Amino acid sequence: MAPHLRSASLALALALCLGACSTGSGTSTTGASPGTAEPIKVGFITKFPVDFYDTMVDAVKTWNRDHPDVEVLFGQGKSGTDDEGETAQIESMLAKGVKAIAITPTSPNLQNVLQKAVDAGVKIVLVDNDIPGWAGKSSVVATDNLAGGKLAGAWLAERVKPGSTIAVLQGRLGNPSLDDRVTGMLATLGDGVTVVSKPATDCDQTKGLNAAQDILAAHPGIAAIYGACGPPVLGALQAVKSAGKKPGELVLVGFDASPGELKAIAAGEIAASVAQFPAKMGSAGIETAVAAARGQRVPAIIDTGTEMVTKENVAGFQ
Repeated sequence: MAPHLRSASLALALALCLGACSTGSGTSTTGASPGTAEPIKVGFITKFPVDFYDTMVDAVKTWNRDHPDVEVLFGQGKSGTDDEGETAQIESMLAKGVKAIAITPTSPNLQNVLQKAVDAGVKIVLVDNDIPGWAGKSSVVATDNLAGGKLAGAWLAERVKPGSTIAVLQGRLGNPSLDDRVTGMLATLGDGVTVVSKPATDCDQTKGLNAAQDILAAHPGIAAIYGACGPPVLGALQAVKSAGKKPGELVLVGFDASPGELKAIAAGEIAASVAQFPAKMGSAGIETAVAAARGQRVPAIIDTGTEMVTKENVAGFQ
């Protein structure tokens, strides 16, 4: 069995009705049969269309097929920084009468519109990213990003020599989850390694490429580059290749274990990546949102786990 299937099961005490249904296409899915009670309506909003969030959506659709008493409305932003797009999706779902929304928030800037939803009686479950300090959320279903960062830092510390220099490609500054991935990594990296650059990339591959090119030009002898999310690390790989460096000459470590990262790890081009479990986030997120909408008690935090992916175990993640 693949490592991601052996992860610890979630501690969810959610008494939900079971059934079977077929999933429709478009922006909503429902399996309500003629003559049955109106299904509860909930929303599921993700940041933007990439493999990570597509996996979440697919997991929610799979879950929904077995729950005909739930209608799921789907929404998505256009980028990892599209606060405006997610705000519009939330407003649209409120107008359509959802009882709960599970959302991967682009930033804490969404707090006001999410509080508006809560004030209207709609339960909010944050998926993948937290909004620290906001009391209106019912639950957070996410990776423990600080723990994931520490996992990466400890792994990297064993593979770079004391006195080495490295660079860090941050995600979107101010995003708590992405910031935790950097904070955690630095906490276990140790004092023997110096970080020479920490540019923000907004988790964008082109920005990662440009940042890595600048880093390699200014610091050609760096030993490693760590990325707080997958796309910038793939951009860094492009920069490393363009600089004429051989695979393994510079240690690249990512976070997400995206399909592109996994392919590069298998090829020996990227050394490692911290795996998250987006399918688990999706199914647990929607299940938790439905339970909260039905007045059931739900856990405040649900950790969906992390695992280090290297060439030795990458086959189990592909």
